[in-house]
Amino acid sequence: MKTLKSIVSVITALLIGVIVAVVIKATLFQFAYVAGPSMQPNLEDRERVAMFNRAPIRHNSVIIFDAQGEDPNATSHIDYVKRVIGMPGDTVESKNGVLYVNNRKINQSYIGATERNQGTGNWTLSSLAAQHDWQVKSSTVPKGMYFVLGDHRSVSNDSRYWGFVQQKKVAGVVKVPFWTSTASKRFNINQAYKTWTSDK
Repeated sequence: MKTLKSIVSVITALLIGVIVAVVIKATLFQFAYVAGPSMQPNLEDRERVAMFNRAPIRHNSVIIFDAQGEDPNATSHIDYVKRVIGMPGDTVESKNGVLYVNNRKINQSYIGATERNQGTGNWTLSSLAAQHDWQVKSSTVPKGMYFVLGDHRSVSNDSRYWGFVQQKKVAGVVKVPFWTSTASKRFNINQAYKTWTSDK
C-alpha cells in the first residue's frame, strides 16, 4: 500500500511539473535559437535566447515573428529575429546610415559604423514601398504593424525589402540570458530601448 502511494505521489509530482512547464511555455517564455548572421554583432548564428511571449514591444525591442506572409520568399513557416525601428504611426527615414524616426535622429549605439554605413542606405518608407512593390504601401508605419531591421544591415533580409510586420505575427520579445554572451551585447538586446533618444 505504501509503495502504491509512493508511486502515485511521484506520478502526481511529475504531472504537476509538466503542467507548470506547459503553462510557462504558453504564457511566459520559451527558448529559441537564432539562425543566420542578420543580428550580428549582438546575436550570433545558433545562439540560444529566451523569448518572452507577453513582453511589451518598444522601439529597439528585438522580436521573433512568423515571416510567412510577410516576406514573399518565406513560402513556409519560418521565424525571423529582427529589431523594431518603427512603431505604428512612425515615419522612418535613412540618410547615409543615420536613421530618423519622426524626424528625430535616433541612437544606434548597439551597432558600429560599419553596420550603419555599409548596409542601411538612403530611403524613406515611401521610396522603399515603390522600389520593392510592398503589399502595404504607406509613408508611416500602419496601425497594428512594425518596421524592423536586422543589426547587420548589409546582410539582413528585413522590412526594407518586403515591408511591415503585422503585430499578430509576433511571437515574442527576445532576451539574452544573464549567463551567456557579454554584458554589452546583453544590454544591446535586452535594454536597448533605454537608449531610444536622439543623438547629440
